[in-house]
Parts: sequence; structure tokens; C-alpha cells
Amino acid sequence: MANDFESTREVILRTEQWSEAVQFYGSVLGLPIKYQAPTMVGFETGAFRLYVEQGKPHAPVFEFLVPDVQAAKQRLIKAGCVVVEEDPALPRCYLRDPYGLVFNLGQASLS
Repeated sequence: MANDFESTREVILRTEQWSEAVQFYGSVLGLPIKYQAPTMVGFETGAFRLYVEQGKPHAPVFEFLVPDVQAAKQRLIKAGCVVVEEDPALPRCYLRDPYGLVFNLGQASLS
């Protein structure tokens, strides 16, 4: 499983100042909107896509895709990671590694 982790280009930033953040990234930085939902907007930056989500603030969240989310989650917990937030309905599984990086574990496509 050591080589099963693959990063995506997605970074999520959650803020209670959502309208102001959307205005900042869209108008001040001039980033084009590539995704829009009632509580989330995705901006294309070039190297990554920045999603700004409305809600309780947290540090930026990166994403890794794995073939088996539950197996990877258990392995990471045993290695010292902590579950920060989890919602299977989205699906969302945020973990913080022992060094402070927060990331989502996502399901890799089964191609």
C-alpha cells in the first residue's frame, strides 16, 4: 500500500467569511470559477484547483486517492494520523498526519 497514495490537484479551504473569500479569489486574484454550488466555489489556479467552502474554518486540505479508503485510514491511524472530520455521505475523510498536514482520503477510480 505504500505506493497506493496519489495526490489530486484539489485543495479545500473552509471559511465563515465565504462571500468575502469568493470575492477575493474571483475579483482580486482574478481566478476563473470552474465549479459552483450553494456553499462551495472552485477556482482554477493553474497548478491546482482551489475550493472555497462555507463553514467552520480549518487549514487548507489536500487530497490523496487510494484503492481502499478504509484500509488506508486504518493504516494511517496506526501510524499516528488523527481523523479530523469524517462524513461518508459526501464522502469525506480528513486526517491530520503527525507533522500537521491535513488531507482527505478519496476513492481512486477502479479502472
